[in-house]
Amino acid sequence: MGKFGRLGGIAAIVGFAATAVVAFATIAPSRDARHEPAKTPLIESLAIRPDAVPEPKSYVREDVYQRGDTLPAFIERLGIEGPHIAKLAKLRALQQLRPGTHVRAEVSTDGEPIALSFLGGRDSLIKIVAEANGYYRVTDDRAQFQTQIEMKSGLIRSSLFAATDDANIPDSIAMQLGDVFSGDIDFHRDLRKGDRFSVIYELHYLNGRPVRAGRVLAAEFTNNGKTFRAVHYGNGYYAPDGKNLRKAFMRSPLEFSRVSSGFGMRRHPIAQAWKKHEGIDYAAPTGTRVRAVGDGVVEHAGPKGGYGNVVILRHHGQYATVYAHLSRVAVRKGARVAQNDTIGAVGQTGWATGPHLHYEFRVAGQARNPFSIAMPSANPVAQQDLPAFRNHAAALVERLDLLANVTVAQVQ
Repeated sequence: MGKFGRLGGIAAIVGFAATAVVAFATIAPSRDARHEPAKTPLIESLAIRPDAVPEPKSYVREDVYQRGDTLPAFIERLGIEGPHIAKLAKLRALQQLRPGTHVRAEVSTDGEPIALSFLGGRDSLIKIVAEANGYYRVTDDRAQFQTQIEMKSGLIRSSLFAATDDANIPDSIAMQLGDVFSGDIDFHRDLRKGDRFSVIYELHYLNGRPVRAGRVLAAEFTNNGKTFRAVHYGNGYYAPDGKNLRKAFMRSPLEFSRVSSGFGMRRHPIAQAWKKHEGIDYAAPTGTRVRAVGDGVVEHAGPKGGYGNVVILRHHGQYATVYAHLSRVAVRKGARVAQNDTIGAVGQTGWATGPHLHYEFRVAGQARNPFSIAMPSANPVAQQDLPAFRNHAAALVERLDLLANVTVAQVQ
Protein backbone atom coordinates (compact mmCIF):
# COMPACT_ATOMS: atom_id res chain seq x y z
CA MET A 1 0.00 0.00 0.00
CA GLY A 2 1.41 3.45 -0.87
CA LYS A 3 1.92 6.29 1.57
CA PHE A 4 -1.26 8.06 0.58
CA GLY A 5 -3.24 4.77 0.81
CA ARG A 6 -2.02 4.36 4.36
CA LEU A 7 -3.05 7.93 5.21
CA GLY A 8 -6.54 7.21 3.87
CA GLY A 9 -6.68 4.09 6.01
CA ILE A 10 -5.77 6.12 9.09
CA ALA A 11 -8.54 8.64 8.34
CA ALA A 12 -11.08 5.84 8.02
CA ILE A 13 -10.04 4.41 11.39
CA VAL A 14 -10.34 7.82 13.03
CA GLY A 15 -13.85 8.29 11.60
CA PHE A 16 -14.92 4.92 12.90
CA ALA A 17 -13.38 5.61 16.30
CA ALA A 18 -16.21 8.01 17.27
CA THR A 19 -18.38 5.01 18.11
CA ALA A 20 -15.66 2.48 18.96
CA VAL A 21 -14.97 1.20 22.45
CA VAL A 22 -11.98 -0.50 24.00
CA ALA A 23 -12.57 -3.43 26.38
CA PHE A 24 -10.30 -4.15 29.35
CA ALA A 25 -10.69 -7.54 31.08
CA THR A 26 -9.53 -7.88 34.69
CA ILE A 27 -9.50 -11.19 36.56
CA ALA A 28 -8.65 -11.40 40.25
CA PRO A 29 -5.76 -13.79 41.04
CA SER A 30 -6.57 -17.09 42.76
CA ARG A 31 -4.43 -19.20 45.02
CA ASP A 32 -6.10 -22.37 43.86
CA ALA A 33 -8.11 -22.06 40.71
CA ARG A 34 -9.44 -25.63 41.07
CA HIS A 35 -11.63 -24.69 44.11
CA GLU A 36 -12.62 -21.20 43.06
CA PRO A 37 -15.78 -20.46 41.07
CA ALA A 38 -15.26 -19.06 37.60
CA LYS A 39 -14.82 -15.29 37.63
CA THR A 40 -16.85 -13.03 35.39
CA PRO A 41 -14.66 -10.52 33.49
CA LEU A 42 -15.28 -6.90 34.33
CA ILE A 43 -15.85 -4.98 31.10
CA GLU A 44 -15.18 -1.25 31.03
CA SER A 45 -15.81 0.93 27.99
CA LEU A 46 -13.60 3.86 27.01
CA ALA A 47 -14.49 5.98 24.01
CA ILE A 48 -11.61 7.02 21.71
CA ARG A 49 -11.62 10.69 20.82
CA PRO A 50 -11.68 11.41 17.06
CA ASP A 51 -8.63 13.66 17.36
CA ALA A 52 -6.53 11.04 19.24
CA VAL A 53 -4.59 10.22 16.04
CA PRO A 54 -3.61 13.51 14.40
CA GLU A 55 -3.22 13.53 10.65
CA PRO A 56 0.46 13.98 9.69
CA LYS A 57 1.36 17.05 7.66
CA SER A 58 4.43 15.53 6.02
CA TYR A 59 6.39 12.31 5.70
CA VAL A 60 9.95 11.25 4.89
CA ARG A 61 10.78 9.01 1.96
CA GLU A 62 14.23 7.65 1.05
CA ASP A 63 15.27 6.17 -2.28
CA VAL A 64 18.39 5.40 -4.33
CA TYR A 65 19.07 7.04 -7.68
CA GLN A 66 19.48 4.06 -10.01
CA ARG A 67 21.35 3.68 -13.26
CA GLY A 68 18.84 4.37 -16.05
CA ASP A 69 16.72 6.70 -13.90
CA THR A 70 15.63 10.03 -15.36
CA LEU A 71 15.73 12.89 -12.89
CA PRO A 72 12.01 13.81 -13.20
CA ALA A 73 10.95 10.15 -12.74
CA PHE A 74 13.18 9.80 -9.69
CA ILE A 75 11.82 13.02 -8.13
CA GLU A 76 8.28 11.76 -8.67
CA ARG A 77 9.27 8.46 -7.03
CA LEU A 78 10.08 10.45 -3.90
CA GLY A 79 6.40 11.43 -3.71
CA ILE A 80 6.79 14.93 -5.13
CA GLU A 81 4.00 16.01 -7.47
CA GLY A 82 2.97 18.63 -10.02
CA PRO A 83 5.10 21.58 -11.12
CA HIS A 84 7.59 21.00 -8.29
CA ILE A 85 9.12 18.12 -10.28
CA ALA A 86 10.19 20.31 -13.20
CA LYS A 87 11.50 23.06 -10.91
CA LEU A 88 13.63 20.63 -8.90
CA ALA A 89 14.94 18.92 -12.04
CA LYS A 90 16.47 22.24 -13.12
CA LEU A 91 18.63 22.49 -9.98
CA ARG A 92 22.29 21.86 -10.74
CA ALA A 93 22.76 20.10 -7.41
CA LEU A 94 20.29 17.38 -8.40
CA GLN A 95 21.57 17.20 -11.98
CA GLN A 96 24.87 15.98 -10.53
CA LEU A 97 23.30 12.92 -8.88
CA ARG A 98 25.21 9.72 -9.58
CA PRO A 99 23.82 6.17 -9.65
CA GLY A 100 23.87 4.68 -6.16
CA THR A 101 23.29 8.02 -4.39
CA HIS A 102 20.83 7.73 -1.50
CA VAL A 103 18.40 10.67 -1.32
CA ARG A 104 16.27 11.56 1.71
CA ALA A 105 13.18 13.72 1.04
CA GLU A 106 10.65 15.33 3.38
CA VAL A 107 7.43 15.84 1.45
CA SER A 108 4.07 17.32 2.48
CA THR A 109 0.91 15.25 2.18
CA ASP A 110 0.03 17.46 -0.80
CA GLY A 111 3.16 16.35 -2.67
CA GLU A 112 5.12 19.56 -2.07
CA PRO A 113 8.85 19.19 -1.33
CA ILE A 114 9.96 20.52 2.05
CA ALA A 115 13.61 19.40 2.04
CA LEU A 116 15.92 16.98 0.22
CA SER A 117 19.38 15.85 1.25
CA PHE A 118 22.05 13.49 -0.02
CA LEU A 119 25.75 12.77 0.38
CA GLY A 120 27.95 14.35 -2.28
CA GLY A 121 31.63 13.99 -3.03
CA ARG A 122 34.29 14.29 -0.33
CA ASP A 123 31.77 13.65 2.45
CA SER A 124 29.74 16.79 1.76
CA LEU A 125 26.07 16.83 2.75
CA ILE A 126 23.97 18.65 0.17
CA LYS A 127 20.62 20.03 1.37
CA ILE A 128 17.84 21.54 -0.74
CA VAL A 129 15.22 23.43 1.29
CA ALA A 130 12.00 24.92 -0.12
CA GLU A 131 11.44 28.56 0.80
CA ALA A 132 8.21 30.57 0.99
CA ASN A 133 8.88 32.50 -2.23
CA GLY A 134 8.85 29.32 -4.31
CA TYR A 135 12.64 29.15 -4.61
CA TYR A 136 15.02 26.55 -3.16
CA ARG A 137 17.99 27.17 -0.92
CA VAL A 138 20.94 24.82 -1.56
CA THR A 139 23.64 24.30 1.07
CA ASP A 140 26.80 22.19 0.89
CA ASP A 141 28.29 21.39 4.30
CA ARG A 142 30.58 18.72 5.62
CA ALA A 143 28.54 15.69 6.69
CA GLN A 144 28.41 15.03 10.42
CA PHE A 145 28.78 11.27 10.64
CA GLN A 146 28.02 9.14 13.66
CA THR A 147 30.73 6.50 13.97
CA GLN A 148 30.22 3.05 15.48
CA ILE A 149 32.77 0.32 16.05
CA GLU A 150 32.09 -2.99 14.30
CA MET A 151 33.64 -6.34 15.31
CA LYS A 152 33.56 -9.20 12.80
CA SER A 153 35.25 -12.59 12.29
CA GLY A 154 35.54 -14.83 9.27
CA LEU A 155 36.85 -18.14 7.97
CA ILE A 156 38.66 -18.60 4.66
CA ARG A 157 37.07 -21.21 2.43
CA SER A 158 38.14 -19.95 -0.99
CA SER A 159 39.29 -16.32 -0.96
CA LEU A 160 39.52 -13.30 1.33
CA PHE A 161 36.77 -11.43 -0.51
CA ALA A 162 34.43 -14.42 -0.39
CA ALA A 163 35.04 -14.74 3.36
CA THR A 164 34.46 -11.03 4.05
CA ASP A 165 31.28 -11.13 1.94
CA ASP A 166 30.04 -14.08 4.02
CA ALA A 167 30.71 -12.07 7.19
CA ASN A 168 29.02 -8.93 5.74
CA ILE A 169 32.29 -6.96 5.88
CA PRO A 170 32.68 -4.08 3.38
CA ASP A 171 35.12 -4.53 0.49
CA SER A 172 37.10 -1.48 1.59
CA ILE A 173 37.83 -3.23 4.89
CA ALA A 174 38.91 -6.39 3.03
CA MET A 175 41.33 -4.25 0.99
CA GLN A 176 42.72 -2.70 4.16
CA LEU A 177 43.20 -6.16 5.69
CA GLY A 178 45.23 -7.16 2.65
CA ASP A 179 47.38 -4.04 2.99
CA VAL A 180 47.88 -4.35 6.76
CA PHE A 181 49.25 -7.90 6.56
CA SER A 182 50.85 -7.66 3.09
CA GLY A 183 54.36 -7.66 4.57
CA ASP A 184 53.82 -11.04 6.29
CA ILE A 185 51.20 -12.77 4.13
CA ASP A 186 51.16 -13.05 0.35
CA PHE A 187 47.45 -13.22 -0.36
CA HIS A 188 48.17 -14.68 -3.82
CA ARG A 189 50.17 -17.70 -2.63
CA ASP A 190 49.93 -18.13 1.15
CA LEU A 191 46.16 -18.17 1.78
CA ARG A 192 44.91 -21.56 3.02
CA LYS A 193 41.45 -23.01 3.47
CA GLY A 194 40.69 -22.82 7.19
CA ASP A 195 42.66 -19.60 7.79
CA ARG A 196 40.83 -17.29 10.21
CA PHE A 197 40.64 -13.56 10.71
CA SER A 198 39.05 -11.01 13.02
CA VAL A 199 38.71 -7.30 12.40
CA ILE A 200 37.63 -4.23 14.36
CA TYR A 201 36.73 -1.26 12.19
CA GLU A 202 34.81 2.00 11.99
CA LEU A 203 31.43 2.25 10.30
CA HIS A 204 30.11 5.76 9.58
CA TYR A 205 26.37 6.50 9.79
CA LEU A 206 24.30 9.41 8.53
CA ASN A 207 20.74 9.84 9.85
CA GLY A 208 20.88 6.33 11.29
CA ARG A 209 21.90 4.73 7.98
CA PRO A 210 25.35 3.22 7.36
CA VAL A 211 27.04 5.06 4.50
CA ARG A 212 30.64 3.82 4.41
CA ALA A 213 33.34 2.06 6.35
CA GLY A 214 36.24 3.91 7.92
CA ARG A 215 39.59 2.61 9.15
CA VAL A 216 40.59 -0.80 10.40
CA LEU A 217 41.39 -0.19 14.09
CA ALA A 218 42.75 -3.65 14.87
CA ALA A 219 42.92 -7.03 13.18
CA GLU A 220 44.11 -10.59 13.59
CA PHE A 221 44.92 -13.09 10.84
CA THR A 222 45.81 -16.75 11.36
CA ASN A 223 47.53 -18.06 8.23
CA ASN A 224 48.73 -21.67 8.01
CA GLY A 225 48.72 -21.93 11.81
CA LYS A 226 50.67 -18.70 12.43
CA THR A 227 48.82 -15.74 13.95
CA PHE A 228 49.54 -12.07 13.21
CA ARG A 229 47.99 -9.12 15.03
CA ALA A 230 47.81 -5.46 14.10
CA VAL A 231 46.77 -2.31 15.98
CA HIS A 232 46.30 1.07 14.31
CA TYR A 233 48.37 3.79 15.96
CA GLY A 234 49.26 7.20 14.53
CA ASN A 235 49.66 6.72 10.79
CA GLY A 236 50.51 3.02 10.77
CA TYR A 237 49.86 -0.48 12.05
CA TYR A 238 51.91 -2.18 14.73
CA ALA A 239 52.06 -5.50 16.49
CA PRO A 240 50.96 -5.35 20.16
CA ASP A 241 54.63 -5.21 21.20
CA GLY A 242 55.21 -2.07 19.11
CA LYS A 243 56.90 -3.71 16.11
CA ASN A 244 56.02 -2.01 12.84
CA LEU A 245 53.99 -4.30 10.56
CA ARG A 246 54.86 -2.19 7.56
CA LYS A 247 57.81 -3.71 5.78
CA ALA A 248 60.13 -1.62 3.65
CA PHE A 249 58.72 -3.64 0.73
CA MET A 250 55.35 -5.30 0.19
CA ARG A 251 55.44 -8.88 -1.06
CA SER A 252 53.39 -8.17 -4.17
CA PRO A 253 52.74 -5.20 -6.49
CA LEU A 254 49.10 -6.30 -7.03
CA GLU A 255 46.41 -6.39 -4.35
CA PHE A 256 44.79 -9.65 -5.45
CA SER A 257 45.86 -11.82 -8.36
CA ARG A 258 47.58 -15.15 -9.01
CA VAL A 259 51.15 -16.09 -9.85
CA SER A 260 51.27 -17.49 -13.39
CA SER A 261 55.04 -18.01 -13.50
CA GLY A 262 57.44 -18.15 -10.59
CA PHE A 263 61.12 -17.34 -10.10
CA GLY A 264 63.68 -19.72 -11.67
CA MET A 265 64.15 -21.80 -14.84
CA ARG A 266 61.26 -22.09 -17.28
CA ARG A 267 60.56 -22.57 -20.97
CA HIS A 268 60.07 -19.15 -22.56
CA PRO A 269 56.77 -19.08 -24.55
CA ILE A 270 58.22 -16.88 -27.33
CA ALA A 271 61.88 -17.96 -27.52
CA GLN A 272 60.84 -21.63 -27.07
CA ALA A 273 63.96 -22.28 -25.00
CA TRP A 274 64.75 -22.86 -21.35
CA LYS A 275 65.78 -19.62 -19.70
CA LYS A 276 66.19 -18.32 -16.18
CA HIS A 277 63.06 -16.38 -15.22
CA GLU A 278 64.35 -13.55 -13.04
CA GLY A 279 61.01 -12.34 -11.81
CA ILE A 280 57.43 -13.20 -10.91
CA ASP A 281 54.59 -13.10 -13.43
CA TYR A 282 51.10 -12.22 -12.19
CA ALA A 283 48.08 -13.05 -14.34
CA ALA A 284 45.57 -10.19 -14.15
CA PRO A 285 43.14 -8.39 -16.47
CA THR A 286 44.38 -5.44 -18.52
CA GLY A 287 43.96 -2.24 -16.52
CA THR A 288 44.51 -3.81 -13.08
CA ARG A 289 46.25 -1.33 -10.77
CA VAL A 290 49.99 -1.83 -10.24
CA ARG A 291 51.40 -0.35 -7.02
CA ALA A 292 54.89 0.52 -5.84
CA VAL A 293 56.08 -2.11 -3.35
CA GLY A 294 58.16 0.47 -1.48
CA ASP A 295 59.18 4.13 -1.28
CA GLY A 296 61.50 5.13 -4.09
CA VAL A 297 62.42 7.28 -7.08
CA VAL A 298 61.37 6.52 -10.67
CA GLU A 299 64.54 5.58 -12.58
CA HIS A 300 62.76 4.67 -15.84
CA ALA A 301 59.19 5.11 -17.10
CA GLY A 302 58.34 4.12 -20.67
CA PRO A 303 59.16 1.57 -23.42
CA LYS A 304 62.16 -0.72 -22.95
CA GLY A 305 62.57 -3.50 -25.53
CA GLY A 306 60.91 -6.80 -24.69
CA TYR A 307 59.67 -5.39 -21.40
CA GLY A 308 57.24 -3.18 -23.32
CA ASN A 309 56.11 -0.28 -21.14
CA VAL A 310 58.10 -0.58 -17.93
CA VAL A 311 58.64 1.30 -14.68
CA ILE A 312 61.89 0.85 -12.73
CA LEU A 313 62.05 2.18 -9.17
CA ARG A 314 65.26 2.83 -7.24
CA HIS A 315 64.79 2.31 -3.49
CA HIS A 316 67.03 3.02 -0.52
CA GLY A 317 70.27 1.10 -0.31
CA GLN A 318 70.92 -1.40 -3.10
CA TYR A 319 67.27 -2.23 -3.84
CA ALA A 320 65.40 -1.74 -7.13
CA THR A 321 62.10 -3.08 -8.53
CA VAL A 322 60.89 -3.58 -12.12
CA TYR A 323 57.28 -3.58 -13.39
CA ALA A 324 56.94 -4.65 -17.05
CA HIS A 325 54.38 -5.12 -19.90
CA LEU A 326 52.25 -2.24 -18.57
CA SER A 327 49.30 -0.98 -20.59
CA ARG A 328 49.64 2.43 -18.94
CA VAL A 329 52.45 4.23 -17.10
CA ALA A 330 51.25 6.59 -14.35
CA VAL A 331 54.57 8.12 -13.22
CA ARG A 332 57.43 10.14 -14.72
CA LYS A 333 61.17 9.66 -14.52
CA GLY A 334 62.63 11.35 -11.44
CA ALA A 335 59.35 11.40 -9.50
CA ARG A 336 59.25 10.24 -5.90
CA VAL A 337 56.67 7.56 -5.06
CA ALA A 338 55.47 6.14 -1.76
CA GLN A 339 54.68 2.54 -0.96
CA ASN A 340 51.26 1.55 -2.38
CA ASP A 341 51.17 4.47 -4.86
CA THR A 342 49.78 3.61 -8.30
CA ILE A 343 52.58 3.51 -10.90
CA GLY A 344 50.75 1.92 -13.85
CA ALA A 345 48.30 -0.72 -15.05
CA VAL A 346 48.62 -4.34 -16.15
CA GLY A 347 48.91 -4.82 -19.92
CA GLN A 348 50.37 -6.91 -22.74
CA THR A 349 53.09 -4.70 -24.22
CA GLY A 350 56.49 -5.99 -25.34
CA TRP A 351 57.17 -9.72 -25.43
CA ALA A 352 53.98 -10.90 -23.79
CA THR A 353 51.54 -13.57 -24.93
CA GLY A 354 48.73 -12.37 -22.69
CA PRO A 355 47.90 -9.63 -20.16
CA HIS A 356 50.09 -9.99 -17.08
CA LEU A 357 52.61 -8.15 -14.91
CA HIS A 358 56.26 -9.16 -14.92
CA TYR A 359 57.78 -8.08 -11.60
CA GLU A 360 61.46 -8.17 -10.58
CA PHE A 361 63.09 -7.52 -7.22
CA ARG A 362 66.78 -6.63 -7.52
CA VAL A 363 69.49 -6.36 -4.86
CA ALA A 364 72.76 -4.78 -5.98
CA GLY A 365 71.69 -5.28 -9.58
CA GLN A 366 70.95 -9.02 -9.17
CA ALA A 367 67.42 -10.41 -9.46
CA ARG A 368 66.26 -12.11 -6.25
CA ASN A 369 63.15 -14.09 -5.39
CA PRO A 370 60.90 -11.70 -3.38
CA PHE A 371 59.09 -14.69 -1.84
CA SER A 372 62.20 -16.19 -0.25
CA ILE A 373 64.23 -13.24 1.00
CA ALA A 374 63.61 -11.51 4.34
CA MET A 375 62.13 -8.06 3.90
CA PRO A 376 63.41 -5.32 6.24
CA SER A 377 60.83 -3.76 8.56
CA ALA A 378 60.08 -0.08 9.04
CA ASN A 379 60.85 1.60 12.37
CA PRO A 380 58.94 0.39 15.49
CA VAL A 381 57.06 2.63 17.92
CA ALA A 382 59.54 5.09 19.43
CA GLN A 383 60.72 4.19 22.92
CA GLN A 384 59.28 7.35 24.46
CA ASP A 385 55.86 6.58 22.90
CA LEU A 386 55.63 2.96 24.06
CA PRO A 387 53.64 3.63 27.29
CA ALA A 388 50.97 5.58 25.38
CA PHE A 389 50.90 2.93 22.63
CA ARG A 390 50.48 0.05 25.08
CA ASN A 391 47.66 1.87 26.86
CA HIS A 392 45.94 2.48 23.48
CA ALA A 393 46.48 -1.09 22.30
CA ALA A 394 45.27 -2.85 25.47
CA ALA A 395 41.53 -2.31 24.90
CA LEU A 396 41.80 -3.34 21.23
CA VAL A 397 43.77 -6.47 22.10
CA GLU A 398 41.03 -7.45 24.59
CA ARG A 399 38.48 -7.20 21.78
CA LEU A 400 40.68 -9.31 19.51
CA ASP A 401 40.90 -11.94 22.27
CA LEU A 402 37.10 -11.99 22.48
CA LEU A 403 36.74 -12.33 18.71
CA ALA A 404 39.38 -15.06 18.58
CA ASN A 405 37.45 -17.13 21.14
CA VAL A 406 34.21 -16.67 19.17
CA THR A 407 35.91 -17.70 15.92
CA VAL A 408 37.47 -20.80 17.47
CA ALA A 409 34.11 -21.81 18.93
CA GLN A 410 32.47 -21.47 15.53
CA VAL A 411 35.19 -23.54 13.86
CA GLN A 412 34.98 -26.29 16.48
